[in-house]
Amino acid sequence: MTTLAVGNYLKLSNKDQTVVYRFQNFHIGQNAEYDGFTWSFLPFGFSGVSVNRTGDNTSASLVFPNNELSRAWGLEAVTERWLANAFVMNLDPDDRTIGTLMHQYIGQVAGGTWDDASLNLDVNTILDSVGSDVPLRRLTQNLIGNIPVTSNVRLR
Repeated sequence: MTTLAVGNYLKLSNKDQTVVYRFQNFHIGQNAEYDGFTWSFLPFGFSGVSVNRTGDNTSASLVFPNNELSRAWGLEAVTERWLANAFVMNLDPDDRTIGTLMHQYIGQVAGGTWDDASLNLDVNTILDSVGSDVPLRRLTQNLIGNIPVTSNVRLR
């Protein structure tokens, strides 16, 4: 019989990657190794990902305890619209260096709320399904080749 142990790893970073936090919520009170990095324990929840066939509405939520650690970067994450990279992992409870990636979600912090007990971050997809726009990236001729410059385009 096989054991399935699911945990989450989370990377939070600002736009230029000068501030990076790596957390995991599975190995309680211990650090874990994955992808060449050390991931500190922080009890957090990752949930609410909803996807439809058009690619929009892929939002998620991250819930942290409201303490000094989360308050230290929580407001900055919201105001500077940090990127959140969540990894849903199949983990070995006895070995903190073994993990298999099951799903990866990348989103941008869009808002947040807090109360006495928790800090909640709303995370939305960084891809806009209507405009196909990724933040800080433009479609240029160098990236994709010739681009039509008029709306008068004919197919042959």
